[in-house]
Amino acid sequence: MASSAEFIKFVADQVAGAGDNIRYRKMFGEYMLYCDERPVLLICDDTVYVKQIPETMAIFAAHDITPDAGTPYDGAKPHWILDIENRDLAVAMVRELARVLPVPKPKKKKA
Repeated sequence: MASSAEFIKFVADQVAGAGDNIRYRKMFGEYMLYCDERPVLLICDDTVYVKQIPETMAIFAAHDITPDAGTPYDGAKPHWILDIENRDLAVAMVRELARVLPVPKPKKKKA
C-alpha cells in the first residue's frame, strides 16, 4: 500500500518549521522528504522512517522516547519509526538530520 498524498502533505506541514526548504519527492512509489536538499525522512505505507544513526537516537533520548524499529520495504536496512504527530520531536529530528546528513552527489548524465 503506497502512502497517501494527504499523509505526505501532513508530514511536510508537521516539519515545516525545521528548515527553509522542505520538499518531498516520489520515489519507487513511496516518498523521500528533503530539508535543505538533504534526504531526511523516508515515508512508506503512511509510516515515517529515519536512519538508525547516533544522532537520531540522541534526539529520541532527548525527548525521552524509545523508538520502534521497522523496515520501510523488503530488503531495506532497519530504520527508526518516527511519531510524526509529535511535532516537537519531528522538527528536532529533521533539523538534526539536515545538519548531519550530506547533500546527495549529483548523478552523472549518461553519454
